[in-house]
Amino acid sequence: MIENIFEGIPNPNSMDEELVENLREFKNVRIERIVSTGQTSGWYNQDEDEWVCLVQGNAEIEYENGEKVSLKAGDTLFLKAHVLHRVSYTSKNPECIWICVFAK
Repeated sequence: MIENIFEGIPNPNSMDEELVENLREFKNVRIERIVSTGQTSGWYNQDEDEWVCLVQGNAEIEYENGEKVSLKAGDTLFLKAHVLHRVSYTSKNPECIWICVFAK
């Protein structure tokens, strides 16, 4: 079955919150599509490793030590479990489309 990660995204102007969709889930792996339109996050201390691919937009990840990483479309980032981080910026136009793979 063919799916397209750009289909089914609501109008970004009507989104107050991030859209988080579980695309696939296996025994130790979960794949999500996240659409952000300017939202930021609190601090994450996840029990899983996370591989992130920013498919569209621009974003910034901030680590506990104050280091910031800027991401543009096509960039990937690996976040080890229990590395404290947060999303400190996401673009509105274009909206950010993320593919995130979580592994235990």
